[in-house]
Amino acid sequence: MKLVFMGTPQFAVPSLRALAGSRHEIAAVVTNPDRPAGRGRKVTPPPIKPVSEELELELVQPPSLRDPEFIDQLSQLGADLFVVVAFSILPRSLLRLPMVGSVNLHPSLLPAYRGAAPIVWALFNGDTETGVTSFLLTPRVNAGDVLIQERVAIQEDETAGELEVRLRELGARVLVNSIDGLEDGTVKPVPQSAQGLSQARKLTKEDGRIDWKQPSAQIHNLIRGANPTPGAFCDWQGGQTLKIHRSKSRPGPCVSAPGTVVAADEGSGLQVATGDGALELTQVQPAGKPSMDAAAFLRGHQVTVGMRLGR
Repeated sequence: MKLVFMGTPQFAVPSLRALAGSRHEIAAVVTNPDRPAGRGRKVTPPPIKPVSEELELELVQPPSLRDPEFIDQLSQLGADLFVVVAFSILPRSLLRLPMVGSVNLHPSLLPAYRGAAPIVWALFNGDTETGVTSFLLTPRVNAGDVLIQERVAIQEDETAGELEVRLRELGARVLVNSIDGLEDGTVKPVPQSAQGLSQARKLTKEDGRIDWKQPSAQIHNLIRGANPTPGAFCDWQGGQTLKIHRSKSRPGPCVSAPGTVVAADEGSGLQVATGDGALELTQVQPAGKPSMDAAAFLRGHQVTVGMRLGR
């Protein structure tokens, strides 16, 4: 098949590489324009751009998906299929162009976690299983007929960043198999189930704020789900921000008020009281400093038993 690939972030890179090595022809790659990023606001290309250039593929970075010149450019390519991975919602004017349709890859078991942040919300909710879904695009977001789904177990202490790496590699294989199957007629679209529908809305920084009154397991899931973004955090020492990247639960009751430091030494680590016990913070990051393990943090900062974290 003749394809147009659309994607922007690192999640889309394995899919582009896999398709470039497949029997299908990539007529063009569409990605976002270069944009300012980081503290220095340096203009930076999206991760897909250098990979496209390395593979010597035609690259298009439209200012808008509704731009008439861009739409005309795509129509001239005569693509059989648009392949969309971690990209913007396509307007109807684009969905009408490819002869076969448009295929999307989504990192959840649809209809679960439709939306912008499925991996993070699966961890926030303490799910033990997730997966990837390839499906046909329709004007309704993430609601098209399913082509292939594959399930994976979520590891107990796995972060969103670690899970994303696994899912983007799995997704690349699923995507190629889906397109092969569409071409061969061996993959038949199936309507999404009416059961298990849930949403995965876009995250804000406040989604990472820790409420120490919650149970240890819920806070642990927040910490690993928010790693690397938006990042779990709490206030400490006069309103400074302390980011918390990794943790582990400590069994047993705790009589101290939630948010109270109950251990702060090399033997016991850094432990904080929660709504039902205590949580050990194993990797943290004070404002303006690099991420560090708890031992390094305790050596360099005045943290004492009885200190309160959070508002």
